[in-house]
Amino acid sequence: MTGCLWPCARARHRGGGLFRSKPRTPAEVVRHVRELLAYLADDREGCGSGGKRATRREHKMAELSINIKEMKCILYGNGEVDPAEEACAQLTKEFFKENTKTFRLVILCLPCLDLETQKDISQVIANLQRQKVDSRLVASDYLEANLDLLDIMLSGYDNMDVAIHYSTILRECIRHQVAARYVLAYHRVRKFFDYIQFPDFNIASDAFKTFKELITRHKSSVAEFFSRNYDWFFVEFNSKLLSSKNYIIRRQAIQLLGEILLERSNAAVMVRYVSTKENLMILMNILRENSRPVQVEAFHVFKLFIANQNKPPEIVAILRTNRSKLLRFLGDFTPEKEDKDFDADKAKVISEVLALAI
Repeated sequence: MTGCLWPCARARHRGGGLFRSKPRTPAEVVRHVRELLAYLADDREGCGSGGKRATRREHKMAELSINIKEMKCILYGNGEVDPAEEACAQLTKEFFKENTKTFRLVILCLPCLDLETQKDISQVIANLQRQKVDSRLVASDYLEANLDLLDIMLSGYDNMDVAIHYSTILRECIRHQVAARYVLAYHRVRKFFDYIQFPDFNIASDAFKTFKELITRHKSSVAEFFSRNYDWFFVEFNSKLLSSKNYIIRRQAIQLLGEILLERSNAAVMVRYVSTKENLMILMNILRENSRPVQVEAFHVFKLFIANQNKPPEIVAILRTNRSKLLRFLGDFTPEKEDKDFDADKAKVISEVLALAI
């Protein structure tokens, strides 16, 4: 791509004309976006005003939308030409430049943008989290110095109009361990149990995706979180997610529970969870669901209770009491699709249940 720094510039200047403007560099595009965002941030009270002020604001909004699309084009390419590595690096470096507020302004101004621009800027932010400058993830360094931005993103769930966009951006940010570790705090994680139960299905589903990313991505940080927050976390998880009246929440929750308990770094969590009779009773009730996919996911957790070679007496007592019912259930229990691994697991569970002394 000789003589062209990024594909959008070439596409935009294909036309003829004697006085063609010189293409801006990626850094110049970012600086212009920053100026426009700063104007909107200072003029947020003018949203409902009319006259010349409103006209000027609309012009700035339109200009911002165009420039954000240009940033997106630099980072993703234009559909014909792939993005240029040098251009992406320049854009990233300017976006996260020390003592500038581009990212902060984006987060603060997000509710003021139109839907299409909100989508574009979310994609831009997602891409920037993965960009490296001099082999460093500069987004991670920026977030470490501006952790309060994560609290602003979390508060975005309270605004239904932009909740999904804030959730999407937050999910991308917690790809960085420094950000995830900050969000993995009692008073922040606890909020997700309410966000996941929002009546708006799309917002609730997106909140669950972010919650799952937070609880599964960074193994060492998650293990440390559980070591300090096990009790309240699983009380909330069991009561608000596993026992939810919403089928989708229950299905997602039982699947996530399986992932948490089967993760090797959470071995201590798994042993503690399967040694509690209240948890066993919840799982046995979920096994009675009418939904076969939910039953299958519940079985994968239930088998951990059975496999525990150091079952507490109260666990053994419950299993013995329900021995005949469990054997009848397991005898007829099959997944919707043939699965040899499932059949092998079921055979082991049946063998263990049969071995329970009466």
